[in-house]
Amino acid sequence: MSIKVCNLKCEYKKNPIGIDTKNPRFFWQIESDKLNCLQTAYHIIVSRDMNFNDIVWDSSKVYSDESIHVEYKGKELQPRTRYYYKVKVWDNNQNQSEWSNISFFETGLLDNSAWIAEWITVDESHINVESCPYFRKEFKTSKKVRNARVYITSCGLYELYLNGKRCGDYYFTPGWTSYKKRVQYQTYDVTELINEENAIGVILGPGWYKGNIGFGGQRNFYGDRLALLFQMHIEYQDGTEDIITSDNTWKYSFGPILLSEIYHGERYDANLELIGWDKVHYNDSTWECAKLYNYPKNHIIAHEGAFVRKIEEIKPVEFIITPKGERVIDFGQNMVGWVRFKATGNKGDKVIIKHAEVLDKEGNFYTTNLRSAKQTIEYILKGEDYEVFEPHFTFQGFRYILLEEYPGEINLENFTGIVLHSDMEETGYFECSNDYINKLQHNIKWGQKGNFLDVPTDCPQRDERLGWAGDCQVFINTACFNMNTASFFTKWLHDLKADQLANGGIPYVIPNVLEERAHSSAAWGDAATICPWTIYLYYGDKRLLEEQYESMKAWVEYIRNQGDNEYLWNTGFHYGDWLGLDAKEGSYIGATPKDYIATAFYAYSTKIVRDAALILGKVNEVREYNKLLNNIVNEFNKEFVTPNGRLAAPTQTAHVLALMFDLVDDKIKPRIAKTLNDMIVENDYHLTTGFVGTPYICHVLSEYGYHETAVKLLLQESYPSWLYPITKGATTIWEHWDGIKPDGSFWSADMNSFNHYAYGSIGDWMYKVLAGINYDDIKPAFKHIKINPKNSFKYFSYIKSSYKSLYGIVKVNWEVLDHSIKFFIEIPANTSAEVFLPLAKIDTLYNEEKILLKDFFGSEIFQENNGVRFNIGSGKYYFEYTID
Repeated sequence: MSIKVCNLKCEYKKNPIGIDTKNPRFFWQIESDKLNCLQTAYHIIVSRDMNFNDIVWDSSKVYSDESIHVEYKGKELQPRTRYYYKVKVWDNNQNQSEWSNISFFETGLLDNSAWIAEWITVDESHINVESCPYFRKEFKTSKKVRNARVYITSCGLYELYLNGKRCGDYYFTPGWTSYKKRVQYQTYDVTELINEENAIGVILGPGWYKGNIGFGGQRNFYGDRLALLFQMHIEYQDGTEDIITSDNTWKYSFGPILLSEIYHGERYDANLELIGWDKVHYNDSTWECAKLYNYPKNHIIAHEGAFVRKIEEIKPVEFIITPKGERVIDFGQNMVGWVRFKATGNKGDKVIIKHAEVLDKEGNFYTTNLRSAKQTIEYILKGEDYEVFEPHFTFQGFRYILLEEYPGEINLENFTGIVLHSDMEETGYFECSNDYINKLQHNIKWGQKGNFLDVPTDCPQRDERLGWAGDCQVFINTACFNMNTASFFTKWLHDLKADQLANGGIPYVIPNVLEERAHSSAAWGDAATICPWTIYLYYGDKRLLEEQYESMKAWVEYIRNQGDNEYLWNTGFHYGDWLGLDAKEGSYIGATPKDYIATAFYAYSTKIVRDAALILGKVNEVREYNKLLNNIVNEFNKEFVTPNGRLAAPTQTAHVLALMFDLVDDKIKPRIAKTLNDMIVENDYHLTTGFVGTPYICHVLSEYGYHETAVKLLLQESYPSWLYPITKGATTIWEHWDGIKPDGSFWSADMNSFNHYAYGSIGDWMYKVLAGINYDDIKPAFKHIKINPKNSFKYFSYIKSSYKSLYGIVKVNWEVLDHSIKFFIEIPANTSAEVFLPLAKIDTLYNEEKILLKDFFGSEIFQENNGVRFNIGSGKYYFEYTID
């Protein structure tokens, strides 16, 4: 092999169906056994048939190094059509690849005018019934089927069945969006399930749409009734078509799901099961006719995000009898999903399971931190042999389950934890010689798994589980390293734009289910700028940046219009440095002045808008926002910096933000950095930062010459620190540094989540600074990679790290030997990298063949004060150098 095209994707997905993008984008990767491989040209062919006889786009040979976000430029795509595509490329060594394997994408309805189905619902008298309605419809086919697709959505959640089989492996569909403005539909390929006689079955549940959501027992936020929209297109071999749609010929009834609520769990009576309800010839004579529902179709969109799926299974590790005599099962991992269990007993016996994250200091089951969320599963047995159950429209956050009722002997083999979350490819790997840091990385990833269930939630267990914008922007860098979040955040950011206020304000939570005045805190609203910009940096997604640009700009203009000084933000409510440890007694808000934080983020968002305008070619707006940024920075310095260069706010967070957001003159940065360092050292290497300062504190220390302090902060094991929760048995990231205190008592009862990803934001510093994997702002998506690990050799004997970029895998491993350092670096084809090796000297720096790098690279290698810098192309490299 000299060069090969592989890993083809369309709109970030492998062989997607049901996309409504009229100009979809293609992605591919290149494999080569040669160093320095760069694509010089590509050729894409798209056809309606696998033999490529019905070509809709032939790009011909395009001289370009683009291999991601290559936009379709062929004939207008038709709805409900499968298109096949293949790619070949040329490289800088005059190699030409073979054609890639054939991939495909399939369009959805493309236009809401294609919906001929009717919304259907239950009778008015059943609107407030807690039981979940079952809908069904029978139909026949008389010809040989070529293909069949279902397009479906709902008000509430749905499960789709055809001829007794559940369709697809998606859960919590159609997903949580700003339902009054955007409702997703999903597409299912049901060709193999179609028979001559057929029965469709759909179960609806309240979900986020109609069930409890937000605070104070709020229900029916988006609407007071469940509804279904269903459209099946059956294409026959002879070219004819049948369309089966939801209408008032469908029937509905209620069955065994007596209650299914996201916060509260599910109650299921197996004696009420409707045996065969989703199969033909079922007697539905007692069922009622569905009612037509006058609900709009003009806000329906194709599925955008990552589908929620069952990702893995966890077996219990221990059965416990608590001091109170409770029967508790420990799964060993704080997880999100549900428990699949087996039980046997008499008709009417019950299984009642409660869920919790922790045990209290006496070892008893603890649920007070769940607040009003019941997290309870109740199953009533029908009295057959083993009965197996898992719930439908609810999920729990838990490590422990309490068997309040369970017939017969308890066997751990009868219980399995089912982990559900949005199905995003894991892209980041980090391992080092310190076991606690490895556990921290484990906890960060599990925090992301638990809270990335269709939306980025703050917590997955209590009566909240909301898409807090502040938490999201705090964590997004780490999230993008750990997993491919491009589709996930595309969907969420579109909802942010949809829920943005007319004046540009941003709600605290997205989708917004809070009261009208709950919007526009600094650092929370700044998710409108920080998140799309971050997605651009990691994935090069210029289209999303363009889609969000007006929203980004509107947020900055909202700030600009507050108060009587357009260059300071000193009005309104702000969460400040939320949960900062320097807060006054009884307050959740840290000591850093809120107007300081607000103005700092105002400057940062303005900078992002300026930079986005530059990328998008908006020359006049680049000038406008550059001028605004300069004015904000000048006003910030007048207000918060003394003439001698001291910050008016003597807090860690204040010093972090001034440096991270480049708000002060270069000549006083060393003083501010030293003051920050002194604060930490004098506090025995402990931080006092909250949500606002924590993500950046180690970055700032490492950047301004205090990397050793940053490492000591990371390695700190006593409270407050990243490792303290691990000493207390944490398997996810906590909301509070001391969620469990040293004596085993709890921080609080009302706000104490043990699965809260915000402080996991340290993860991107571990990748970027300890391992040294970073992007280049000028060539995003790791097209040009910066390998620049800081000298941490005194504290770690090895680090192994990798990141699966859109171009391929980036890998940096380093190991400390007796008197030398060994590096292994892998750079994917069609990219380049700048490498800096700390403490290296040109005269002792060798490659794998023991050739001095200065002889290998010639004049392209540079000795600097604290290391060696050089550029490399794609390939695998081994370096070794001696150290004193």
